[in-house]
Amino acid sequence: MSIPTENINTRLKAFRKRMEEKQIEAVVLWDPDNQYYLSGFKAISYSRPIVYWIYPETTAYIIPELEDLHAEENAHTTHFHVYHERYNRGTNDTSFLTPFMRLLRELPAGTKVGVECEILPAYVYQNIRKQGYEAVDIGRDLIELRSIKEEEEIKWLEEAGRLSDVALEASFQHLSLGMSELEFDSYGDQALLKAASEAYPEVVVGYENWTCSGVRRSAMPHLYSSTRTFESGDPVVHSRQVWINGYRAENERTFLFKEKATEEQKTLLKLAIDAQKAGMEAVKPGVRACDVDLAAYQVIKEAGYEEYIDHRIGHGLGLSEHEEPYLRFDNELVLEEGMVYTIEPGIYVPGVGGFRHSDTVIVTADGSRSITHYPRSYEDMLIEE
Repeated sequence: MSIPTENINTRLKAFRKRMEEKQIEAVVLWDPDNQYYLSGFKAISYSRPIVYWIYPETTAYIIPELEDLHAEENAHTTHFHVYHERYNRGTNDTSFLTPFMRLLRELPAGTKVGVECEILPAYVYQNIRKQGYEAVDIGRDLIELRSIKEEEEIKWLEEAGRLSDVALEASFQHLSLGMSELEFDSYGDQALLKAASEAYPEVVVGYENWTCSGVRRSAMPHLYSSTRTFESGDPVVHSRQVWINGYRAENERTFLFKEKATEEQKTLLKLAIDAQKAGMEAVKPGVRACDVDLAAYQVIKEAGYEEYIDHRIGHGLGLSEHEEPYLRFDNELVLEEGMVYTIEPGIYVPGVGGFRHSDTVIVTADGSRSITHYPRSYEDMLIEE
């Protein structure tokens, strides 16, 4: 299953309007998620460069030979330019730069070429400039277009949220002292892949998760799961992203094995949950991104733990693991209906532990709604041993 043709056409029309406003006659897209958004094609690996060209009326892909069939089946594009790396293909293009430079030189002198300035490799940018073309950033336009989700995108985001709930439920059902972080993860992995396989034929589903247990590991926000086993009194941060048909939801919970948990650990768990609630209640159209961050910050500050906040309250979510716009103190962007965010204030106290819930919310006409629903209350996160 891929992005419907009508959705691609609508997106290209909106994007080409941005091109016209900036007097851009050709765009070079490098970022895989931007390519997928405007073409429906995404590869597994980009170690062999893949470049998507967009013109006012047509499009073109530069792809390595091993992606030829995959791209022909999935990419909504007008032309393909294939390069090769086999010894018996020596008379053909053997580097993406050959067709790239050929397409570049076909442009009239002085043409403005749209590029993603924050992503495009410097050597590609330099090649564009050396040929006498003006490189104009269009990456910010794609951020703006992608930030407002269509009905079709929201459908897949909601399904990703549902599958993340399935995964968390399975992991928590099997939770026990003495099991490893990896073992805890594995129950959720199996459940979500089984649920997805039963519900959808021929859809790409993936996931990323990590579990950080104990005082030391939970206080470091991003660590891969390990073979460490759960012990009495452990704070445990479990994080999971699920994606289906390209679209992601994030679902995180912190829990405490309560028998040997300290009173400060219990206080911090409740504080993180209260801060997240304040942030979620602040999300609505017309509110600034910085004010959502501030709503959670104030809860933590009033409790005297502002020193232990290490990151923003949340990030955009859709095709990418983290995507703009971000919910942070210096972003005055005004939220709009259709934006999607994680709400995940965290508190990380050395020698005590880390505490963070994350849920994925969609900005609605009159507020917001969460698409992740696994229980998040303080009482639910105190685990009997």
